[in-house]
Amino acid sequence: MYEHMTSEYLLDRMLSRVSANFDKRESSPIYTAIAPVAYILAEFYADLDVHNNLSFVDSADGEYLARGTSEHGINKNHATFAKRVGKFFGANEAPMDVPINSRFSIGHLYYLVESRLGLGEFILKCETAGTAGNEQFGVLLPVEYIAGLVEAQLADVLIPGENEEEDEALRERFFEEVNEEPFGGNVADYKKMFNTLDGIGGTKVFPAWQGGGSVKCCVLTSDFDEPTTDFIHEIQEKVDPIPVQGQGLGLAPMNHFVTITGAAKVLLTIESTITLANGVTIGQVVGDIEAILKDYFLSLRKNWKNEAKTIIRLSQIEARILTIPNIVDVTNTTINGSSVNVELDAEKIPFLDQVILNG
Repeated sequence: MYEHMTSEYLLDRMLSRVSANFDKRESSPIYTAIAPVAYILAEFYADLDVHNNLSFVDSADGEYLARGTSEHGINKNHATFAKRVGKFFGANEAPMDVPINSRFSIGHLYYLVESRLGLGEFILKCETAGTAGNEQFGVLLPVEYIAGLVEAQLADVLIPGENEEEDEALRERFFEEVNEEPFGGNVADYKKMFNTLDGIGGTKVFPAWQGGGSVKCCVLTSDFDEPTTDFIHEIQEKVDPIPVQGQGLGLAPMNHFVTITGAAKVLLTIESTITLANGVTIGQVVGDIEAILKDYFLSLRKNWKNEAKTIIRLSQIEARILTIPNIVDVTNTTINGSSVNVELDAEKIPFLDQVILNG
């Protein structure tokens, strides 16, 4: 907006207002006095341009974006803590209970025992917020001695931890909620409702799926994976508890009978014939191909909530494989044995199973 307000432009404007009867050359007292002011004013205009952009949600970032969206009741989602299943064993691999509030470590992370699920199984909360708490599995070490404990294992992710919401995700959510006014249990209202729940990375809403008043909400986790049965049960209890469905005792409106389901994982095998540069073997590129296909499927899962159906495209697979160095050509690509694009049902999400390469 103020790009033209350079120090040279401002200096010329100020000098133009000085009478020609005075000396305005560079060595003159007037020029010497005005020139530094022009530089300072140019900096002011540059700052003004920055602050002007920070005043609007479509161009603001960081703290200013969060403050702008909060004026409309849409707050930035802060990092959350992962909740995991911990399994504990005593002598002869017999399950055993451990004290509530006892602490365990794995790698650089610490987990706190919150509540009991059953004999030898507890809910553990990661003490570090974010996705780091979702990633590790295996042997837990007690921070303090627990009599009789022989083995502790960190198992399933119950509620995935989430990192702080990124600026672009917040901006997208803001415009979605502002432009699609949520009200009284409409689809936009359900999407807004699920955006406030920890551990959810996307929701599809199916109104009147079993007649009037019935609503089905299909979710995937914040790490864009298939949710566990326990996770689905917890969301069901928050939205519309089963024993008292339709009575408005959860987040859902009264007389709405809400069923929560999870997006189902579909494993895909990709087979291709590739031509390699001289001296390069299949073993040297297979890891890169697997990584790039996993990224492609992850991008599809991230966009799953916005699509009626997810389509895995052969052209996208081959185009991405061709970006890998030392791969000259790729042909005869199939997905689970099919040589055409694969279309997944609305409630299914793609994952890479294996890659088969022919030379």
